[in-house]
Formats: sequence, C-alpha cells, structure tokens
Amino acid sequence: MRYIADLHIHSKYSRACSKNLDLEHNEIWAKKKGIQIVGTGDFTHPVWFKELKEKLVEDKPGLFKLKESDGKVLFMLTAELSCIYKQGDKVRRIHLCVFAPSFESVEKIVAALLKRGVNISSDGRPIMGLHADELTKIILEADKYCMVIPAHAWTPWFSVFGSNSGFDTLEECFGEMTKYIYGIETGLSSDPPMNWRLSMLDNLTLISNSDAHSSANLGREANVFEIDEEKLSYDEIYRIIKDKDKKNFLYTIEFFPEEGKYHHDGHRSCNINFTPQESNKNKDICPICKKKLTIGVLNRVDVLADRDEGFEPKNIIPFKSLVPLPEVISEILEVGKNSKKVQAAYEEIIEKGGSEFEILLDRSYEEIEAIGSPEIAMAIKNIRENRVEPVAGYDGVYGVIKAIKPGQILKPEQKSLI
Repeated sequence: MRYIADLHIHSKYSRACSKNLDLEHNEIWAKKKGIQIVGTGDFTHPVWFKELKEKLVEDKPGLFKLKESDGKVLFMLTAELSCIYKQGDKVRRIHLCVFAPSFESVEKIVAALLKRGVNISSDGRPIMGLHADELTKIILEADKYCMVIPAHAWTPWFSVFGSNSGFDTLEECFGEMTKYIYGIETGLSSDPPMNWRLSMLDNLTLISNSDAHSSANLGREANVFEIDEEKLSYDEIYRIIKDKDKKNFLYTIEFFPEEGKYHHDGHRSCNINFTPQESNKNKDICPICKKKLTIGVLNRVDVLADRDEGFEPKNIIPFKSLVPLPEVISEILEVGKNSKKVQAAYEEIIEKGGSEFEILLDRSYEEIEAIGSPEIAMAIKNIRENRVEPVAGYDGVYGVIKAIKPGQILKPEQKSLI
C-alpha cells in the first residue's frame, strides 16, 4: 500500500507558527492532502508532549492515531532541534530532525537535555549550545532506534551545509557519529539532482518534508513509501530510510527548487536576485548597498559539488516535482493563494477529487477537467511534464512557479485544452 509521509513539521508551540497547528487540524489537513503519516513535531516541548500523550494512542508499532479517530492518519514522534555553537573559526547553526519510536524514548531524550541545562520550554524547536555530534550521541544513547537527520541541509543560516554557518562535509559536523547519519533532508530550495552532484552523499537517503508552520502547508514536500499494511510501523520506516530501500521508498515529492526562498543568491532589501555566476562577477557583494549577498543553495551546491550538473548516480530514489494545488488555482484565478476565492475552489475540487495528492499525482487529465476546469488540468499536465516557468527565490523571498501560459487559458469557443 502507498503511504505518503510528511515527517518534519512544527506545532503551535514553535515561534512563527500558526496557533491552529495542533493534532486535530493536522489530521483534517492530512486527509485533504492525502497524507497518511504525519510527524508530531516539537516532542521536546513539555506542554506539547503532555498533549501528545493525552490525545494519541498507539495504532501500529511506533505510530499513533488520535483517540476516537478512524486511524486513517497516523502520527510519528518527531522534533527539530537547533544547535548553535562555536567550532573552528565560525559560529555553527545546525538544525536536526529527530525521529523517535516511543514516548519512553522521548522522555529519555528530554531528561538528558534537561540534565545539560537545555531550556526545552522556551520553544517547540529549542536552541541549545550542544555540538551536533554530542546531541546525536545523546539521542542514540536514549534509544538506538531513534534517527537523526540534518534538516533542510542547504539552507544558508541553519543547516549542516549552509553557506553562513555550516560545514563542507558531514564528518566535520558529526565526527565519529557520522556513521549513524543515514540521510539528509534536501529542503525546499534543493532537489535530488542537485544533491546527486556530490559523491559524498551517494550512500545517504534523501528525504523531503514540508517543515510546515501551518497545517495548510502540510505535504508541500513529502516521502512516498510502499509498505504492506501488516508491516507498517516506525521500525519499517526507520529501516527503509536507513537501508535506502528502493523497493519500498518509491519517490519523494519535491518543490521545484526555484520556488524555495534560498535557491538563488541575493539581497532582499535591495531586490537583488543573482545566479551563482552573477554573484561571482560581483564578488558576492550587493551592487546596490555594497553589503555581502546571502549565498543561496544553488551556489553552495556548485561550491561543494564534484560532479557536473545532470549526473545521475546509481541507487537513487526517484522524485516528482509538484506545485501545491492552491498555488495552481491562484495562478489561474489571478488572486492570492490565501484568498477566499481560492480556498472555496480548493475545497470544491478536493471534495470531488478525493485529495490533493490524488489530483496532482493520480487523476487523469479528463477527470481533473471534469472536477476542476480545463485550465487546472492543463496546469497539472505542465507540472507533471516539467514544463513550467520558474522565477527563483532568494534571501528569504519565495520563488514563483508559473504552471500555465496565457495561450493555455480556455477561449469561449473551446471546450477543452487537453
């Protein structure tokens, strides 16, 4: 059976997150999106952890459902932890995704962090002065079946390879604990082909998640597994990622990386959006204010890559790049994606089409046209065939993906675009 899993999200206890980011809303939105497995996020936060224990019951080994729910959405215990510390000549800011198989494992992690003076009550994603290798050791000593994965591995400010605070190799960051790092999260501003350019990542599993700060953003990136229902468990997901099992890890669902807000280099306050080549010509300096540019993901990949663009190593996990359905509707209606008009259209097509991923991945163009419109069917066809026009994001500004051309808007005399 196909399971779509989004394993990195936050809760209402993380800063800059929606107050409705709770289990109930996440279940509602997971069903709308077509997601079967959702991370809880923020399991170190004491109030949120108490709520998790009160509201969740184990349904499959290591996977939990809301009490009294139908169990169509399962939750896995997850968190993102922030390490800020000095190593070498730089201040390092590393975010780590942590997966845990049980409440008991989480309690051991929390106890170990409290023993080291970490303020876990300050935020759903607590900040600590522990080195990444030390934190990894603490987590695996709590439970060897926990998993630590570098979050959004290329983001400039808070990641293992980030241009402003990261490292050039995993070994520099994790030392002797590197052998326990089985994967990395590619993040919104990079996709698998960009990561395939680095031979040092060949044996790692590339995973993708939404890092959602609101329930409506669930599934903007995700992982697609094929698992027999009787085998579904935390241990099986752990094994698939650890072993990079191509049979059971079907593909990742990706943003087009240009849509990520750190794909290009740039300077937001001066509206400077540069490719790596343009940055190089300007010696990484903003031509307007003469300050240093924020060096984005594409540039950073170029710096560390030992292969040419387009290289495809063996044993890869496939991927599919998508545009969230509200953005597709927004482009066609020419109004904001959060507008009431878009929301109404989205709810209508979801009600008819089953779920967002069913529409984006599975439905025929004729079916999409019938439940939506010819323009939506054409836009999804363009997305599936990678015929989109991207405007890359930079320095915290999201990019834009154009999925339909003006000539593909239905004329009055036309009955179909497909």
